[in-house]
Amino acid sequence: MSDADKLQGHALPGVAEALRRAALRARELARQTHTPVVVYRNGKVESQIPDDTARAGGAERREG
Repeated sequence: MSDADKLQGHALPGVAEALRRAALRARELARQTHTPVVVYRNGKVESQIPDDTARAGGAERREG
């Protein structure tokens, strides 16, 4: 077992949750400033404008 494998078990448990919190904060800030959020979904890059459900991760797709 490499050192990286040993660290992975200890260092990564909180990473997914931290990324979720960062995404929610980014969506909330984008909602407040009427700024689109760029996401990669289903193999495509999409621009979305967060709606009032941004705190729950909601966003509406933006055409163009």
